[in-house]
Amino acid sequence: MRRPGRRLGAALTLGLAAALAMGTVVVDASPAHADQVRDLQYWLNDYGFTQAWKTTKGKGVTVAVIDTGVDASVAELKDVVVGGTDVSGIGSSNGQTPVGEGSEHGTLVSSLLAGRGNGPNAGVIGVAPEASILAVSVAFGSTSSPVSNDDQIAQGIRWAVDNGADVINMSLTRNTLDWPESWDDAFLYAFEHDVVVVAAAGNRGSGTTEVGAPATIPGVLTVAGVDRTKKASFDASSQGITISVAAPSEKLVGVVPGGGHVQWDGTSAAAPIVSGLVALVRAAYPKLDAAGVMDRVIATANPNGHDVPSPIYGNGLINAAAAVTAKVPDSTTETPTDLLKAWIHLHRRVNSVTEPEPDPVVETPIPAIADPVPPGPDLSAAWLPNPLTLTYVSVPLAVLAGFGILVMLFAIGVARHFKRIRR
Repeated sequence: MRRPGRRLGAALTLGLAAALAMGTVVVDASPAHADQVRDLQYWLNDYGFTQAWKTTKGKGVTVAVIDTGVDASVAELKDVVVGGTDVSGIGSSNGQTPVGEGSEHGTLVSSLLAGRGNGPNAGVIGVAPEASILAVSVAFGSTSSPVSNDDQIAQGIRWAVDNGADVINMSLTRNTLDWPESWDDAFLYAFEHDVVVVAAAGNRGSGTTEVGAPATIPGVLTVAGVDRTKKASFDASSQGITISVAAPSEKLVGVVPGGGHVQWDGTSAAAPIVSGLVALVRAAYPKLDAAGVMDRVIATANPNGHDVPSPIYGNGLINAAAAVTAKVPDSTTETPTDLLKAWIHLHRRVNSVTEPEPDPVVETPIPAIADPVPPGPDLSAAWLPNPLTLTYVSVPLAVLAGFGILVMLFAIGVARHFKRIRR
C-alpha cells in the first residue's frame, strides 16, 4: 500500500522498493519541511538514544548497509561511508551509485543509522552518529544485472565481513520463509566472524503478511515496526515468531540521493535504527561477542504492557539508554553460529547425506562332501511283498484263486445233485 509523499520543499511521489527475486518491500514518503527535520526525529528521545549518547555514539564501529547503494555526497553522510563495493555488476565499484528499483532506499537507510546532520541541530542525525558505513550496492529487481539477487546478497555479506563490518543491516525481504542454500554459507561466514546481522521483518502493506527471509534465518536479529504511539504498525510491519525486538517504523525522516528529506514508513526504516543501537552497544562493550550484544539489546527491551515474547513485538520495544548502561546477565544462550548450524543439520541433511556403501560380503568356502555310496541290492527284498506287488500281483491272483474255488465248489455241488437224481 503506497501513500502519497512530498520531498521537503518540493512535491513528489516517492515509492521505495527493496525487491528480491521473490518479493518487494515498499517504503513511501510524506510531508515535512527542512527547518523541522530535527524536531521530527521523535525516536531519538522516545527510545532513549539521546540518553545513550552520553555513553557512546558508536565511534569505532562499522556497519555494512547491503542495499541499493549509498550516495555519500549528501551533507548528512559526509565522511560516514568509509568503503564500499557493487555486487550487482551495474553500479560503481565503491557502492556509492544508487542502483536497481527504489534506488533511494540505501541512502535513506544509512541516514537513519549514522547521519551526521547538516549543521548545528539541523538535518537528519542517525541513532549512531559516529559509526562508519560500508556501502554494498545491490540491484533489487533489476533485470540488467548479470547476477541474481540471491547471489548478490551472498556475495555482499562475504565482502562486508572481509572488509571489517561489525554489523550488517539488511532492510530487505524475500517474502518467503525459506532461503537459498548459498545464504547458509554466507550467513555462517558472518556469524563465525562475530558479525551481528540485523534484518527487517517486512511490511504487511506491501503484501508481506508474515516474516520472510533473511529475517527467518536463525541467529539474525529481526526487527518489527510500531507506530508513533508504540502500537503495532499494521501496514508497516509483518508478524512472526522470529521477531526479536520492535522499533519505530512510521513517520521516519531520512535523506534521499542528491540531498533533500522525506518522511517514510516501513520496517526498512526500523531495521537501521536497531542496527545503530547494536553499533552503540558494540562501542560501549567492545569485548562483548555478537551473542552477548544481541542479548543486551533483547534483555533491555521494554514490553510496554504486552505479553512478550510475541509474534508482534518480539521481546519488546528497544530501549537504547538501558542497552548501553543496564546490568545484563552473561549470555547463556546458543550463539548465532550454533543456531544456524543446528538448522542446517536438521533441514539440509537430506541433500547432504549420501547413501552408505553396503558392507562387503565375505564368502566362506564350504568344503566338498563326498556323495554317499549307494546301497547294494537286497535279494531278500525281492521275495517280500511291497505296495507294488500287492497292487498288481498278489491281490489279482487272490481274487482269481477265490473265483476259481467258487466255480469248483459249484461244479461239485451240481455233480452231486444229478447223482442223487439218478438213484
